[in-house]
Amino acid sequence: MNPLGLIQVGLVLLCITTIFSLQCHHLPLQLSKVIESSLQLLDKMGKKFPQQCLREKMSFGFPKLVLKPRQKETVKVAIEEIFQHIFYIFSQNLTLAAWNVTVLEQFQNGLYQQMEQLEACVIKKQKDCFQTKVNTLKLKKYFKKIDLFLENKKYSVCSWEISRTVMRRCLQLIDKVIRNL
Repeated sequence: MNPLGLIQVGLVLLCITTIFSLQCHHLPLQLSKVIESSLQLLDKMGKKFPQQCLREKMSFGFPKLVLKPRQKETVKVAIEEIFQHIFYIFSQNLTLAAWNVTVLEQFQNGLYQQMEQLEACVIKKQKDCFQTKVNTLKLKKYFKKIDLFLENKKYSVCSWEISRTVMRRCLQLIDKVIRNL
């Protein structure tokens, strides 16, 4: 390859690196917008919380400490993990959920795009750190409770409505944390 070709390749790589770093630099703002959109979509997805489901309501005990570590990168990894779990839950056995399918798909697509953005911005070394592993275990346990709840209730309309409310709270907690990043 001639020297001019090497310079061109180098400039392209520099531009790509700069573009990705700019996207990551604005990550808190992007996350905030995605969460705002996700909350709106969760509201549009279904109707008002059914009164008959009030007696089934339960608390799953979100592990708030996973969103309070000292390092921003650890928080980003936790947020990415939460998005993955929410995406998984809202991608299974939705036949009894009385939701607008188009809005549900928009919600899923928004989560998926944000997971990819987070994955590109999160430092891979951070995923191996002890605190991240502890947080991952806590989040898995929390979301497993929700998953088991849905399964035990045979994915009933009420169980989905309760889960939708719980996911709304998760996103609101993330939004609070992001505003402090």
